[in-house]
Amino acid sequence: MRVIPVPGPGAEDVVVAPDGPDAGAAFTGTGDGTIWRVRDDGERIDAVADTGGRPLGIEIDLEGRLLVCDAEKGVLRVDPGTGGIEVVVDRVAGVPMAFCNNAAVAGDGTVWFSDSSAHYGIDRWREDFVQDTATGRLLRLDTDGEVDVVIDGLRFANGVALAADESYVAVAETAARTVVRRWLTGPLAGDRDLLAEDLPGYPDNIARGSDGLIWVSIASPRDALVERLQRCPRLLRSSVTKVPQRLQPQPGRTVRAQAFDDGGRLVHDIDAPADDFHMVTGVREHDGRLWLGSLEEPAIAVVDL
Repeated sequence: MRVIPVPGPGAEDVVVAPDGPDAGAAFTGTGDGTIWRVRDDGERIDAVADTGGRPLGIEIDLEGRLLVCDAEKGVLRVDPGTGGIEVVVDRVAGVPMAFCNNAAVAGDGTVWFSDSSAHYGIDRWREDFVQDTATGRLLRLDTDGEVDVVIDGLRFANGVALAADESYVAVAETAARTVVRRWLTGPLAGDRDLLAEDLPGYPDNIARGSDGLIWVSIASPRDALVERLQRCPRLLRSSVTKVPQRLQPQPGRTVRAQAFDDGGRLVHDIDAPADDFHMVTGVREHDGRLWLGSLEEPAIAVVDL
């Protein structure tokens, strides 16, 4: 694994441009609001734009622009050439989103995206996780600009990905350690099941790779104490999140990502040492290389498969 420092805190997600003027370049967003372009395996790094918020999930749309899920600003389109920013969605049914997280773009331009919580934003993600509010949502932005809630009641909705044939959309349900699938075509259209369950840790961003697999980042190993707390009465869960953060359960150090085929079969399980990098919250397979982002590290990492 090779670690590429980025001049900003918490390079949470990563995407690689498949073609166009930025072909082969990686893009990531950091906690200071900056979107970065990483070229030549880190030899050239330049700022593309500043969202003024907290960019999380990052995709490339049909016109080569960056589609950024900013936890504070909503779904944004960023022109990597000019740095121009367009707000695409920041409200649902007139109510501001609390925690816009990740997205996937369909071949017709439809955008599927997640809102992790109705109560807590990015700065208080631990509170939603421990209190297990189950207020996450998977949403669809149609090409006519209409926004629909497709699935609600998710236990911390996170990464979003589409099947290669767009027969289903998948969303990571972090607190449940599952990847939920909503069928879009075929005899199961409209049904919901699980692409993956009982994951070894808490899934964050997910993405379909150039290999056609659904890659899942595992941000932290399973924590038995956290899961016991999630089953406790709500008052106790709430009180736990009011103690100083240093005394609360903390994410375990790990570098892990898994890949699943459309049948839910585990194809890859990457488990690397967490000495110089940890808390993988973004994953992107591109031409046999795995690009990793982290909510906590001022860096991205690359693993050759």
